[in-house]
Amino acid sequence: MDKPLIVQTIQLALTPVFMLVAIGNIMNILSTRLGRIVDRSRVLQDKHPETAGPEHDAVVREIRFVDRRIHLIGRAILWLVIASLCVGVTVVLLFVEDLAGINLMPLVSTIFVAALALLIGALLLFLRET
Repeated sequence: MDKPLIVQTIQLALTPVFMLVAIGNIMNILSTRLGRIVDRSRVLQDKHPETAGPEHDAVVREIRFVDRRIHLIGRAILWLVIASLCVGVTVVLLFVEDLAGINLMPLVSTIFVAALALLIGALLLFLRET
């Protein structure tokens, strides 16, 4: 393997790595939100047995709403983790392609597009949660 080919492969691999950084930042934001929502859920669960009538119904509605938010953020984080794995596989396949001298571009492209789709889906879930 010649030096220019290795340099070119490293340059190609840098773009997905920047995407990994962005996904990590988004996951940090989502995990912080998830923590706050779980804290709110605990407060509501403590309040639940102490209420009656319309106040009790309002607490139950909010518990259901909070549960839905937890579900959406959990799903978004899952999709971001899978997207990160796809990006990692993309980088590995770029190097394998150059080292082995085989054409993996259709597979690399498909996996990277899947990572982008998962990222977009996670962002849409986040939008829905907010």
